[in-house]
Amino acid sequence: MTEKRKIHVVGINSYKFEDLPLKLQNLFQETVSIAVPNLYFEEIKSWSENCLEKKKLFFSSNSNKELFHWLRSQKKDVILISRGDPLWFGIGRILLENFSKDELSFYPSNTCIQLAFSKLKIPWQDTVNVSIHGRDSNRLVEALKTRPSTLAIITDSNNKSLEIIKKNLSELNLIDFYDFWLCEEIGFENEKIRKLNLKDSLPSDISSLNIVVLKNKKKNYSNNNLPLFGISDHIFKTFDDRPNLLTKREVRVQILAALELPRNGVIWDIGAGCGSIGLEALKLRPNLDLFCIDKRIGSKELILENSKRLDVKPKFIFEEDINYTLNVNNLSSLEKPNRLIIGGCDKKTKLKIINKLAQDMDIGDIIVIPIINIQTIKELEEELEDKNFKTNLNLIQTYKSLSITEGMRLEPNNPVFLLKGKK
Repeated sequence: MTEKRKIHVVGINSYKFEDLPLKLQNLFQETVSIAVPNLYFEEIKSWSENCLEKKKLFFSSNSNKELFHWLRSQKKDVILISRGDPLWFGIGRILLENFSKDELSFYPSNTCIQLAFSKLKIPWQDTVNVSIHGRDSNRLVEALKTRPSTLAIITDSNNKSLEIIKKNLSELNLIDFYDFWLCEEIGFENEKIRKLNLKDSLPSDISSLNIVVLKNKKKNYSNNNLPLFGISDHIFKTFDDRPNLLTKREVRVQILAALELPRNGVIWDIGAGCGSIGLEALKLRPNLDLFCIDKRIGSKELILENSKRLDVKPKFIFEEDINYTLNVNNLSSLEKPNRLIIGGCDKKTKLKIINKLAQDMDIGDIIVIPIINIQTIKELEEELEDKNFKTNLNLIQTYKSLSITEGMRLEPNNPVFLLKGKK
Protein backbone atom coordinates (compact mmCIF):
# COMPACT_ATOMS: atom_id res chain seq x y z
CA MET A 1 0.00 0.00 0.00
CA THR A 2 1.45 3.30 -1.02
CA GLU A 3 1.03 6.64 0.72
CA LYS A 4 -0.86 8.01 -2.24
CA ARG A 5 -3.60 5.34 -2.23
CA LYS A 6 -7.01 6.94 -1.54
CA ILE A 7 -10.43 5.64 -0.56
CA HIS A 8 -12.99 7.94 -2.16
CA VAL A 9 -16.27 7.62 -0.25
CA VAL A 10 -19.04 8.88 -2.54
CA GLY A 11 -22.59 9.50 -1.37
CA ILE A 12 -25.31 9.09 -3.97
CA ASN A 13 -29.04 9.85 -4.10
CA SER A 14 -29.74 8.38 -7.51
CA TYR A 15 -28.89 5.32 -9.56
CA LYS A 16 -28.35 7.53 -12.63
CA PHE A 17 -24.72 8.16 -13.48
CA GLU A 18 -25.59 11.47 -15.14
CA ASP A 19 -26.98 12.78 -11.83
CA LEU A 20 -23.43 12.82 -10.41
CA PRO A 21 -21.51 16.11 -10.53
CA LEU A 22 -19.03 16.23 -13.43
CA LYS A 23 -16.09 16.05 -11.01
CA LEU A 24 -17.37 12.73 -9.63
CA GLN A 25 -18.18 11.38 -13.08
CA ASN A 26 -14.52 11.94 -13.98
CA LEU A 27 -13.45 10.24 -10.74
CA PHE A 28 -15.47 7.15 -11.67
CA GLN A 29 -13.96 7.15 -15.16
CA GLU A 30 -10.44 7.23 -13.73
CA THR A 31 -10.88 4.69 -10.89
CA VAL A 32 -10.88 0.96 -11.58
CA SER A 33 -12.00 -0.60 -8.28
CA ILE A 34 -15.44 0.28 -6.91
CA ALA A 35 -17.10 -1.07 -3.76
CA VAL A 36 -20.92 -1.08 -3.86
CA PRO A 37 -23.53 -1.99 -1.18
CA ASN A 38 -25.45 -5.19 -1.94
CA LEU A 39 -28.79 -3.38 -2.09
CA TYR A 40 -27.92 -1.55 -5.28
CA PHE A 41 -25.03 -3.55 -6.68
CA GLU A 42 -26.75 -4.39 -9.97
CA GLU A 43 -27.84 -0.80 -10.64
CA ILE A 44 -24.31 0.56 -10.18
CA LYS A 45 -22.70 -2.30 -12.06
CA SER A 46 -24.84 -1.37 -15.08
CA TRP A 47 -22.89 1.91 -15.28
CA SER A 48 -19.97 -0.13 -16.62
CA GLU A 49 -21.93 -1.06 -19.74
CA ASN A 50 -23.65 2.27 -20.38
CA CYS A 51 -21.56 5.10 -18.95
CA LEU A 52 -18.04 4.08 -18.00
CA GLU A 53 -15.38 4.00 -20.65
CA LYS A 54 -13.00 1.53 -19.02
CA LYS A 55 -13.67 -1.88 -17.52
CA LYS A 56 -14.23 -1.75 -13.76
CA LEU A 57 -13.75 -4.17 -10.89
CA PHE A 58 -16.86 -4.08 -8.72
CA PHE A 59 -16.86 -5.45 -5.18
CA SER A 60 -19.90 -6.20 -3.05
CA SER A 61 -19.47 -7.38 0.54
CA ASN A 62 -21.78 -8.95 3.09
CA SER A 63 -20.10 -7.37 6.09
CA ASN A 64 -17.84 -4.49 7.13
CA LYS A 65 -15.13 -7.04 7.93
CA GLU A 66 -15.12 -8.28 4.34
CA LEU A 67 -15.22 -4.73 3.01
CA PHE A 68 -12.28 -3.56 5.13
CA HIS A 69 -10.23 -6.60 4.18
CA TRP A 70 -10.85 -5.79 0.50
CA LEU A 71 -10.02 -2.10 0.99
CA ARG A 72 -6.72 -2.95 2.67
CA SER A 73 -5.83 -5.31 -0.17
CA GLN A 74 -6.13 -2.57 -2.81
CA LYS A 75 -2.92 -0.91 -3.94
CA LYS A 76 -4.52 1.84 -6.01
CA ASP A 77 -7.30 4.33 -5.43
CA VAL A 78 -10.77 2.91 -4.87
CA ILE A 79 -14.29 4.28 -4.72
CA LEU A 80 -16.69 3.23 -1.97
CA ILE A 81 -20.31 4.09 -2.68
CA SER A 82 -22.60 5.12 0.15
CA ARG A 83 -25.97 6.84 0.38
CA GLY A 84 -26.39 10.55 1.11
CA ASP A 85 -23.73 11.87 3.45
CA PRO A 86 -21.38 9.06 4.58
CA LEU A 87 -20.50 11.03 7.72
CA TRP A 88 -24.13 11.41 8.80
CA PHE A 89 -25.31 8.13 10.38
CA GLY A 90 -23.37 6.40 7.61
CA ILE A 91 -20.28 4.30 7.10
CA GLY A 92 -17.95 7.30 7.46
CA ARG A 93 -17.55 6.99 11.22
CA ILE A 94 -16.52 3.33 11.03
CA LEU A 95 -14.12 4.02 8.19
CA LEU A 96 -12.41 6.73 10.26
CA GLU A 97 -11.98 4.23 13.08
CA ASN A 98 -10.25 1.72 10.79
CA PHE A 99 -8.32 3.86 8.30
CA SER A 100 -6.24 7.00 8.55
CA LYS A 101 -7.81 10.35 7.69
CA ASP A 102 -5.14 10.81 5.02
CA GLU A 103 -6.45 7.75 3.17
CA LEU A 104 -10.06 8.91 3.12
CA SER A 105 -11.84 11.51 1.02
CA PHE A 106 -15.57 12.13 1.41
CA TYR A 107 -18.03 13.39 -1.21
CA PRO A 108 -21.43 13.84 0.41
CA SER A 109 -24.69 14.35 -1.42
CA ASN A 110 -27.97 15.46 0.12
CA THR A 111 -29.07 13.25 2.99
CA CYS A 112 -32.24 11.22 2.70
CA ILE A 113 -33.66 13.44 5.46
CA GLN A 114 -33.01 16.61 3.46
CA LEU A 115 -34.67 15.12 0.42
CA ALA A 116 -37.65 13.82 2.39
CA PHE A 117 -38.37 17.19 3.97
CA SER A 118 -38.01 18.93 0.62
CA LYS A 119 -40.58 16.55 -0.87
CA LEU A 120 -42.92 17.01 2.12
CA LYS A 121 -42.34 20.79 2.01
CA ILE A 122 -41.72 20.93 5.75
CA PRO A 123 -38.99 23.13 7.35
CA TRP A 124 -36.50 20.90 9.15
CA GLN A 125 -34.12 23.20 11.06
CA ASP A 126 -35.62 22.12 14.40
CA THR A 127 -35.97 18.45 13.50
CA VAL A 128 -34.63 15.81 15.87
CA ASN A 129 -32.81 13.05 13.95
CA VAL A 130 -32.53 9.52 15.28
CA SER A 131 -31.07 6.41 13.70
CA ILE A 132 -32.13 2.92 14.75
CA HIS A 133 -30.28 1.35 11.82
CA GLY A 134 -28.05 -1.24 13.45
CA ARG A 135 -28.69 0.42 16.83
CA ASP A 136 -31.06 -0.14 19.72
CA SER A 137 -34.19 2.00 20.01
CA ASN A 138 -33.44 3.61 23.37
CA ARG A 139 -32.57 6.95 21.76
CA LEU A 140 -35.83 6.86 19.84
CA VAL A 141 -37.80 6.45 23.07
CA GLU A 142 -35.92 9.32 24.70
CA ALA A 143 -36.53 11.53 21.66
CA LEU A 144 -40.25 10.71 21.59
CA LYS A 145 -40.61 11.62 25.25
CA THR A 146 -39.60 15.21 24.47
CA ARG A 147 -42.35 15.42 21.82
CA PRO A 148 -40.35 17.33 19.18
CA SER A 149 -42.39 19.09 16.52
CA THR A 150 -40.70 16.97 13.84
CA LEU A 151 -38.71 13.76 14.21
CA ALA A 152 -36.83 11.97 11.44
CA ILE A 153 -35.99 8.29 11.96
CA ILE A 154 -33.53 6.25 9.93
CA THR A 155 -34.88 2.72 10.06
CA ASP A 156 -33.49 -0.79 9.72
CA SER A 157 -35.46 -3.33 7.71
CA ASN A 158 -33.69 -6.17 9.52
CA ASN A 159 -35.01 -5.39 13.01
CA LYS A 160 -38.66 -4.53 12.34
CA SER A 161 -38.05 -0.83 12.90
CA LEU A 162 -41.45 0.30 11.70
CA GLU A 163 -43.24 -2.05 14.09
CA ILE A 164 -41.09 -0.77 16.96
CA ILE A 165 -41.80 2.87 16.08
CA LYS A 166 -45.52 2.15 15.92
CA LYS A 167 -45.47 0.35 19.29
CA ASN A 168 -43.44 3.12 20.94
CA LEU A 169 -45.88 5.77 19.72
CA SER A 170 -48.76 3.73 21.11
CA GLU A 171 -47.04 3.03 24.43
CA LEU A 172 -46.27 6.74 24.90
CA ASN A 173 -49.82 7.76 23.86
CA LEU A 174 -48.51 9.61 20.79
CA ILE A 175 -50.39 7.81 18.02
CA ASP A 176 -52.73 10.80 17.64
CA PHE A 177 -50.00 13.37 18.27
CA TYR A 178 -48.07 12.87 15.01
CA ASP A 179 -48.65 12.45 11.31
CA PHE A 180 -46.60 9.42 10.24
CA TRP A 181 -44.89 9.78 6.85
CA LEU A 182 -43.21 6.74 5.35
CA CYS A 183 -40.57 7.78 2.77
CA GLU A 184 -39.24 4.98 0.57
CA GLU A 185 -36.26 5.05 -1.82
CA ILE A 186 -36.00 8.82 -1.57
CA GLY A 187 -34.25 10.31 -4.62
CA PHE A 188 -34.43 7.09 -6.62
CA GLU A 189 -36.74 6.06 -9.45
CA ASN A 190 -39.09 4.07 -7.23
CA GLU A 191 -39.46 6.88 -4.69
CA LYS A 192 -42.71 6.71 -2.74
CA ILE A 193 -44.03 8.90 0.08
CA ARG A 194 -47.22 8.05 1.93
CA LYS A 195 -48.92 9.02 5.16
CA LEU A 196 -49.91 5.99 7.20
CA ASN A 197 -52.74 5.58 9.65
CA LEU A 198 -51.06 3.72 12.50
CA LYS A 199 -54.39 2.40 13.74
CA ASP A 200 -54.30 0.17 10.65
CA SER A 201 -51.82 -2.58 9.88
CA LEU A 202 -48.59 -1.58 8.17
CA PRO A 203 -48.54 -2.07 4.37
CA SER A 204 -46.99 -5.28 3.09
CA ASP A 205 -45.19 -3.68 0.14
CA ILE A 206 -42.69 -1.49 2.01
CA SER A 207 -39.24 -1.03 0.45
CA SER A 208 -36.26 -1.95 2.62
CA LEU A 209 -34.83 1.53 1.87
CA ASN A 210 -37.08 3.70 3.98
CA ILE A 211 -37.11 6.44 6.59
CA VAL A 212 -39.89 7.83 8.77
CA VAL A 213 -40.83 11.46 9.35
CA LEU A 214 -43.11 12.33 12.27
CA LYS A 215 -44.80 15.74 12.17
CA ASN A 216 -46.93 16.91 15.05
CA LYS A 217 -50.46 17.73 14.06
CA LYS A 218 -52.94 20.22 15.39
CA LYS A 219 -55.66 18.32 17.14
CA ASN A 220 -59.08 19.37 18.32
CA TYR A 221 -59.61 17.68 21.65
CA SER A 222 -63.07 16.38 22.47
CA ASN A 223 -64.02 15.58 26.05
CA ASN A 224 -66.66 13.13 24.82
CA ASN A 225 -64.21 10.24 24.74
CA LEU A 226 -62.34 11.00 27.96
CA PRO A 227 -62.54 8.42 30.72
CA LEU A 228 -64.12 9.42 34.02
CA PHE A 229 -60.90 8.65 35.87
CA GLY A 230 -57.25 8.23 34.85
CA ILE A 231 -56.97 10.70 31.98
CA SER A 232 -53.94 10.08 29.74
CA ASP A 233 -51.04 12.49 30.13
CA HIS A 234 -51.03 13.46 26.45
CA ILE A 235 -54.48 15.07 26.77
CA PHE A 236 -53.00 17.92 28.81
CA LYS A 237 -51.26 20.79 27.07
CA THR A 238 -47.90 21.49 28.73
CA PHE A 239 -45.10 24.05 28.58
CA ASP A 240 -43.11 23.78 25.33
CA ASP A 241 -39.83 23.43 27.22
CA ARG A 242 -41.32 20.84 29.58
CA PRO A 243 -43.41 18.60 27.33
CA ASN A 244 -43.91 15.79 29.84
CA LEU A 245 -46.11 16.07 32.91
CA LEU A 246 -44.18 16.03 36.16
CA THR A 247 -47.06 14.19 37.82
CA LYS A 248 -47.73 11.17 35.62
CA ARG A 249 -51.16 9.54 35.41
CA GLU A 250 -50.12 6.64 37.63
CA VAL A 251 -49.22 9.06 40.45
CA ARG A 252 -52.10 11.44 39.71
CA VAL A 253 -54.73 8.75 40.27
CA GLN A 254 -53.13 7.94 43.62
CA ILE A 255 -53.24 11.61 44.64
CA LEU A 256 -56.89 11.88 43.61
CA ALA A 257 -57.73 8.75 45.58
CA ALA A 258 -55.86 10.03 48.63
CA LEU A 259 -57.84 13.30 48.52
CA GLU A 260 -61.13 11.43 49.17
CA LEU A 261 -62.88 14.06 47.09
CA PRO A 262 -66.19 15.27 48.58
CA ARG A 263 -69.22 16.19 46.47
CA ASN A 264 -68.97 19.82 47.57
CA GLY A 265 -66.24 21.98 49.02
CA VAL A 266 -63.08 23.86 48.07
CA ILE A 267 -59.86 22.38 46.68
CA TRP A 268 -56.58 24.29 46.38
CA ASP A 269 -53.96 23.05 43.91
CA ILE A 270 -50.69 24.81 44.76
CA GLY A 271 -47.90 24.46 42.21
CA ALA A 272 -50.60 23.48 39.75
CA GLY A 273 -48.41 23.59 36.63
CA CYS A 274 -50.77 22.83 33.75
CA GLY A 275 -53.56 22.04 36.21
CA SER A 276 -53.73 18.28 35.63
CA ILE A 277 -54.46 17.24 39.24
CA GLY A 278 -56.98 19.93 40.15
CA LEU A 279 -58.78 19.78 36.81
CA GLU A 280 -59.17 16.01 36.91
CA ALA A 281 -60.47 16.37 40.48
CA LEU A 282 -63.01 18.85 39.14
CA LYS A 283 -64.03 16.44 36.41
CA LEU A 284 -64.75 13.83 39.06
CA ARG A 285 -66.52 16.28 41.39
CA PRO A 286 -67.85 19.18 39.25
CA ASN A 287 -69.46 20.93 42.26
CA LEU A 288 -66.08 21.58 43.88
CA ASP A 289 -64.59 25.09 43.82
CA LEU A 290 -61.05 24.81 42.43
CA PHE A 291 -58.30 27.33 43.15
CA CYS A 292 -55.17 26.82 40.98
CA ILE A 293 -51.97 28.63 41.97
CA ASP A 294 -48.72 28.52 40.01
CA LYS A 295 -45.96 31.11 39.69
CA ARG A 296 -44.71 30.20 36.22
CA ILE A 297 -45.57 32.71 33.50
CA GLY A 298 -48.02 31.13 31.09
CA SER A 299 -49.50 28.72 33.64
CA LYS A 300 -52.89 30.46 33.62
CA GLU A 301 -53.16 30.12 29.84
CA LEU A 302 -52.26 26.43 30.07
CA ILE A 303 -54.80 25.75 32.82
CA LEU A 304 -57.52 27.54 30.87
CA GLU A 305 -56.74 25.49 27.74
CA ASN A 306 -56.77 22.23 29.72
CA SER A 307 -60.01 23.17 31.47
CA LYS A 308 -61.58 23.46 28.00
CA ARG A 309 -60.24 20.05 27.04
CA LEU A 310 -61.77 18.50 30.16
CA ASP A 311 -64.90 20.70 30.01
CA VAL A 312 -64.51 21.94 33.60
CA LYS A 313 -64.27 25.43 35.10
CA PRO A 314 -61.87 26.31 37.92
CA LYS A 315 -63.14 29.11 40.14
CA PHE A 316 -59.83 31.04 40.35
CA ILE A 317 -56.44 30.77 38.67
CA PHE A 318 -53.63 32.75 40.29
CA GLU A 319 -50.48 33.13 38.19
CA GLU A 320 -48.32 34.15 41.11
CA ASP A 321 -45.95 32.85 43.77
CA ILE A 322 -47.83 31.22 46.63
CA ASN A 323 -45.71 33.31 49.03
CA TYR A 324 -47.27 36.42 47.49
CA THR A 325 -50.72 34.88 47.84
CA LEU A 326 -50.12 34.15 51.51
CA ASN A 327 -48.44 37.47 52.31
CA VAL A 328 -50.30 40.03 50.22
CA ASN A 329 -53.72 38.66 49.43
CA ASN A 330 -56.28 38.85 52.21
CA LEU A 331 -56.69 35.14 52.93
CA SER A 332 -59.94 35.78 54.75
CA SER A 333 -61.44 36.88 51.42
CA LEU A 334 -60.62 33.50 49.86
CA GLU A 335 -62.54 30.34 50.61
CA LYS A 336 -60.53 28.09 52.91
CA PRO A 337 -59.61 24.71 51.42
CA ASN A 338 -61.22 21.43 52.37
CA ARG A 339 -58.70 19.65 50.18
CA LEU A 340 -55.18 20.95 49.68
CA ILE A 341 -52.49 19.72 47.26
CA ILE A 342 -49.02 21.14 47.89
CA GLY A 343 -46.52 20.61 45.09
CA GLY A 344 -43.93 22.50 43.09
CA CYS A 345 -42.21 24.46 45.86
CA ASP A 346 -39.34 24.08 48.33
CA LYS A 347 -39.54 22.71 51.87
CA LYS A 348 -39.60 26.15 53.49
CA THR A 349 -42.58 27.20 51.37
CA LYS A 350 -44.40 23.93 52.02
CA LEU A 351 -43.99 24.43 55.77
CA LYS A 352 -45.26 28.00 55.44
CA ILE A 353 -48.34 26.85 53.52
CA ILE A 354 -49.19 24.28 56.18
CA ASN A 355 -48.67 26.83 58.94
CA LYS A 356 -50.89 29.42 57.23
CA LEU A 357 -53.71 27.22 55.96
CA ALA A 358 -53.90 24.04 58.01
CA GLN A 359 -55.07 25.60 61.28
CA ASP A 360 -58.34 26.84 59.71
CA MET A 361 -59.19 23.57 58.01
CA ASP A 362 -62.05 21.52 59.47
CA ILE A 363 -62.27 18.01 60.86
CA GLY A 364 -62.10 15.55 57.95
CA ASP A 365 -60.23 17.94 55.66
CA ILE A 366 -57.20 16.53 53.84
CA ILE A 367 -53.77 17.71 52.72
CA VAL A 368 -51.76 15.68 50.18
CA ILE A 369 -48.11 16.49 49.44
CA PRO A 370 -46.22 14.73 46.60
CA ILE A 371 -42.53 14.57 47.59
CA ILE A 372 -39.45 13.52 45.65
CA ASN A 373 -36.87 14.63 48.25
CA ILE A 374 -36.88 12.14 51.11
CA GLN A 375 -35.02 14.56 53.40
CA THR A 376 -38.07 16.85 53.64
CA ILE A 377 -40.55 14.23 54.78
CA LYS A 378 -39.87 14.26 58.53
CA GLU A 379 -40.32 18.02 59.02
CA LEU A 380 -43.46 18.15 56.89
CA GLU A 381 -44.94 15.20 58.74
CA GLU A 382 -44.19 16.80 62.11
CA GLU A 383 -45.74 20.11 60.99
CA LEU A 384 -48.94 18.34 59.94
CA GLU A 385 -49.15 16.40 63.19
CA ASP A 386 -48.56 19.60 65.13
CA LYS A 387 -51.71 20.97 63.42
CA ASN A 388 -53.70 17.89 64.54
CA PHE A 389 -53.53 15.97 61.25
CA LYS A 390 -53.15 12.21 61.26
CA THR A 391 -50.50 11.32 58.71
CA ASN A 392 -49.51 8.40 56.54
CA LEU A 393 -46.85 8.01 53.89
CA ASN A 394 -46.89 5.96 50.71
CA LEU A 395 -44.17 5.39 48.12
CA ILE A 396 -45.46 5.24 44.54
CA GLN A 397 -43.10 3.49 42.12
CA THR A 398 -44.40 2.52 38.70
CA TYR A 399 -42.88 1.01 35.58
CA LYS A 400 -43.92 1.30 31.95
CA SER A 401 -43.28 -1.30 29.28
CA LEU A 402 -41.56 -0.08 26.10
CA SER A 403 -40.85 -2.08 22.95
CA ILE A 404 -37.22 -2.35 21.88
CA THR A 405 -35.37 -4.30 19.22
CA GLU A 406 -34.86 -7.29 21.52
CA GLY A 407 -38.47 -7.35 22.73
CA MET A 408 -39.54 -5.25 25.70
CA ARG A 409 -38.08 -3.42 28.67
CA LEU A 410 -39.64 -1.93 31.77
CA GLU A 411 -38.79 1.71 32.30
CA PRO A 412 -39.26 3.17 35.78
CA ASN A 413 -41.03 6.44 36.42
CA ASN A 414 -39.50 8.62 39.11
CA PRO A 415 -40.54 7.38 42.59
CA VAL A 416 -42.85 9.74 44.45
CA PHE A 417 -43.70 9.80 48.16
CA LEU A 418 -47.27 10.80 48.99
CA LEU A 419 -47.59 12.36 52.44
CA LYS A 420 -51.24 12.56 53.47
CA GLY A 421 -52.63 14.40 56.43
CA LYS A 422 -56.27 14.09 57.52
CA LYS A 423 -57.62 16.34 60.27
